[in-house]
Amino acid sequence: MDLNADLGEAFGIWPMGDDASLIDIVTSANVACGYHAGDASTMRRVCALAARRGVSVGAQVGYRDLAGFGRRFIDVAPEELTNDVLYQIAALDGIARAEGTRVRYVKPHGALYNAIVTHEAQAAAVVAAVRAVDPALPVYGLPGSAWLRQAADAGLQPVAEAFADRAYRSDGTLVSRRLPHAVLHDPDVIAARVLRMVVEGTIEADDSTIIEVAPQSICVHGDTPEAVAIARAVRQALVAAGVTIRAHT
Repeated sequence: MDLNADLGEAFGIWPMGDDASLIDIVTSANVACGYHAGDASTMRRVCALAARRGVSVGAQVGYRDLAGFGRRFIDVAPEELTNDVLYQIAALDGIARAEGTRVRYVKPHGALYNAIVTHEAQAAAVVAAVRAVDPALPVYGLPGSAWLRQAADAGLQPVAEAFADRAYRSDGTLVSRRLPHAVLHDPDVIAARVLRMVVEGTIEADDSTIIEVAPQSICVHGDTPEAVAIARAVRQALVAAGVTIRAHT
């Protein structure tokens, strides 16, 4: 099982998350590319850490929304969105190569991630960007999303993802961060929940419905205050259950 985390989200003098600690726990690093968070120096620092630890680097692409941390929907024209995503992947890949590694997958962030679950035009725009950079790049997303369906139809490799620290709705989408209890914080509860997802293939939604999941990668949000403790608890629980932890790409 792949274990990924959002990293590189600091910007200038403003810190965000504990990249150095998380990079020792996860197998894949979703690196912010400067649009929703991150900057060139942060990107290079995280890529250097990932290269030294043998952690897979992924481009975490988002809307051009530093003020909103990429968590606000933007009704951007598809062609512009394609260019924005292409720019982000290419920028991170250049920095990664300077540190002896490269971008190995693409994962949308925040509002873009959620929008392309159903927004066909924006999903197509992101698919076009990935294909323009490298059609061999796998793409991470929510199972059943327009994004992963279109990616597969275009010949890209979809990677189904589940979230360790987010509440789910009965339709398999994530509970909005505007609602209470959308983000989970107890490492032990989260670890047990992830183990159930990986071993049994099920998760309890916010209305107590049991839904099926089949994740190929588990995500921990790096900006969650308990992120390091959560990632460590999840990894320990999976290893104890005999699950091999390794990068998908």
